[in-house]
Amino acid sequence: MTRHRWRKSRRSDPDGSCVEVAPGPRGGVRVRDTKAQGDGPVLQFSRAEWAAFVQAVDDGTLGTHQA
Repeated sequence: MTRHRWRKSRRSDPDGSCVEVAPGPRGGVRVRDTKAQGDGPVLQFSRAEWAAFVQAVDDGTLGTHQA
């Protein structure tokens, strides 16, 4: 997946806990761990999935169970 234009996420911590993001198909997003130096797994999100993920992070509800 080196052909994608990876960049460090603006939301990464300055302490080295970083992720890189790259454009995905149809407006989606690809995410990988910077420490893997391009050899690790890549997560791929659709546009809607990425929007929901970012919203949950912003809301502080990521990982909480909602009934």
